[in-house]
Amino acid sequence: MGHAREADFRQWAKPPTATEDQRCENAENVVRNAVRSFSAFSERNIEVFAQGSYRNGTNVRANSDVDICVCCSDVCFVDLPTGYTDSYFGLVDASYTYSEFKDDVEQALIDYLGKSAVFRGKKAFDLHANSYRIDADVVPTFEHRRYWIENKIIKCSSGTELHPDGGGKIINWPQQNYENGTAKNTITGTRFKKIVRVIKLLRDEMVSENIAVAKLTSSYLIECLVWNVPNTAFDANEYAENLREVLAHLYNSTLKDETCSEWGEVNELKYLFRANQPWTKATANNFILGAWSHLGF
Repeated sequence: MGHAREADFRQWAKPPTATEDQRCENAENVVRNAVRSFSAFSERNIEVFAQGSYRNGTNVRANSDVDICVCCSDVCFVDLPTGYTDSYFGLVDASYTYSEFKDDVEQALIDYLGKSAVFRGKKAFDLHANSYRIDADVVPTFEHRRYWIENKIIKCSSGTELHPDGGGKIINWPQQNYENGTAKNTITGTRFKKIVRVIKLLRDEMVSENIAVAKLTSSYLIECLVWNVPNTAFDANEYAENLREVLAHLYNSTLKDETCSEWGEVNELKYLFRANQPWTKATANNFILGAWSHLGF
């Protein structure tokens, strides 16, 4: 059964244009050049890479920015198994602090772009768009390592950790997000990322119409929700039917804790609905119900 908005869904599912992608790439290159030009970083191991929706291929047309991670792996924050100490894993105290690194990243950007182009936020530096590049959030991080022991062998997952100005910490797993999302997209015949884009733009349409539940729903939450939908929900040829199956599964599954308490983020290293997340199961369920009603399913 067709849906009156199938043409809209097919348009929304498209990735950004080549021109938009180039402006994203230009922003990444500007940050990379700033880091390379900063003399204090000449002997440090620093990697600059895109992350978030641009890296994952779930960003939408005409509404994209880019998150750029500047990660120093000379120093790491760690999560150790209970009963183990740093020395067991060959770790020693570092003299270079995260706050010093963030200050250095700020100076590198200022030296390369000028003070007026760099805006320091609690978590990241904002580089405003111009005719050459798109809006960019530059996120300074140290490597984060999660260690565990398996059959007496040391295992480790590598992510990133940032400490916002004012306190706290945020741990992310950008490489695992990318790899898992890419795998699901392949299995679903590229429909996974298309449906994520459709729901993101549906959310934006709902926001423009002052639908409150849409304003509380982040792009990354949408991506993670769709990640937890079975691959069989993406089998239909019509995007409307895929969308109906995805929303129905998400609504029914987020009614009760027992049907979604084990859900993870796309990286499968963080639970989706546990403490310290900026959203709740109720937020997700209310948004899905609002989206369903908005579309007239």
